[in-house]
Amino acid sequence: MKRLFNADRSVLKSDLLLLLTASIWGFAFVAQRAGMEHIGPFLFNGIRFALGTAVLIPIIAVRKRRGRYGNARIPLKDGVLAGLVLFAGASLQQIGLVYTTAGNAGFVTGLYVIIVPLIGIFIGQSAGWRTWTGSALAAGGMFLLSAAGSPGMATGDLIVLAGAFFWAFHIQIISRLMRKHRALPLAAVQFGLCSLLSLAAAALFETFYAQGAMDAAVPLLYGGLVSVGIAYTLQVVAQKKAHPAHAAIIMSLETVFALAGGWLILDEKVTLQGSAGGLLMISAMIISALGQYARRAPEGL
Repeated sequence: MKRLFNADRSVLKSDLLLLLTASIWGFAFVAQRAGMEHIGPFLFNGIRFALGTAVLIPIIAVRKRRGRYGNARIPLKDGVLAGLVLFAGASLQQIGLVYTTAGNAGFVTGLYVIIVPLIGIFIGQSAGWRTWTGSALAAGGMFLLSAAGSPGMATGDLIVLAGAFFWAFHIQIISRLMRKHRALPLAAVQFGLCSLLSLAAAALFETFYAQGAMDAAVPLLYGGLVSVGIAYTLQVVAQKKAHPAHAAIIMSLETVFALAGGWLILDEKVTLQGSAGGLLMISAMIISALGQYARRAPEGL
């Protein structure tokens, strides 16, 4: 009984950390949306991923001094691959936020929970009826959420949806790379590359104003130090005890926090139609993730 209690407490701790991660990521959509009022999307990403990298570097240095990484090399080649995909996903998401709300961006980005197994079909991973049911519900939810064809809203949602595909590719890539690399060094390389590429794009396509960066300081600090740096670390720690599909269900709740944050902080309207669309998409995510859990759960879990 004591061992069961300790196990349950360990699982509860992991679930609470994952829920905290989801809430941080959800409210990050609000920070990203607010940041667009002062600086361009590429500059915002460049600075926030630089801050996220800065958080990880001292942690990696301490762990290396303690011998946690042994003779492991820095995963430059694989980190560059992951960083390129991360840059594409983050850039499309940030650009899409210029044309849509934080709530919508959160829900549409959350479609990676469904897109991941769909991509898996083409690389030999099986998908059951729950995946297809989730896809149909998600399509209906996105239609309702994007104001039933409102041109301005649809543009932003489609850009964010394109980013969701890159997030899904990123998840597939990371799942493979994590078999041979440590999490934090891999994260630092990909975050660093994403920052450099974003800053380069900002230099080419955006006009920099020092005052704009100062005005966006709070969103940048949250998006960089908290969302990129802290939340990623929490995810890594929590997933040591949580089944991947179970973790995905909890983390997909970032969409709910994004909608709540947009309503509470940015005064974004939540219509009945939008709420119905959001509920459909939440249902789609849960059904899809439960399908993955049903196929992969070990005996006795």
